[in-house]
Amino acid sequence: MITKSEAAKTIIQLMKYGVIGVMNTLITAISFYLLNTWLKVPYGAANIIGYVLGVINSFIWNRNWVFKTKQNLKREALLFGCGFVICWLLQGGVSLLLLEGFGWKHLPVDTIPFLPMENAGQNIVMIISMVVYTIANYVYNRTVTFKHHETMTADED
Repeated sequence: MITKSEAAKTIIQLMKYGVIGVMNTLITAISFYLLNTWLKVPYGAANIIGYVLGVINSFIWNRNWVFKTKQNLKREALLFGCGFVICWLLQGGVSLLLLEGFGWKHLPVDTIPFLPMENAGQNIVMIISMVVYTIANYVYNRTVTFKHHETMTADED
């Protein structure tokens, strides 16, 4: 049975992870949009660059603020990087399915009436697939990268 302390810790941790997730989403999405739409960088390259910027930000904040670890930096960075690759490949699969399988690649410029844009489908798919990535990445980091901190109480936050 989960104690009140464990539940509180999890809720606080999820809230913090959400804040970092919003920052990462903004970093990734804005980078992707600027690169893909303004600079005409292909989808795949813009996606990689955006995610690399987001993952660097994510590791720093998650290690120091969300999971508060003081363990082996290299080990955690390696595990975090592996989790990023796994979740990024999952995100890529979702993107491919939506872009190619469902044909969202060719959505019209005015798909979002208040925000007309070139590559509308690619930008919409990027946001949807980022949600999938974020959920999978939290589960991975909580259960793999930073698992050894599961016994920390809410008071230690």
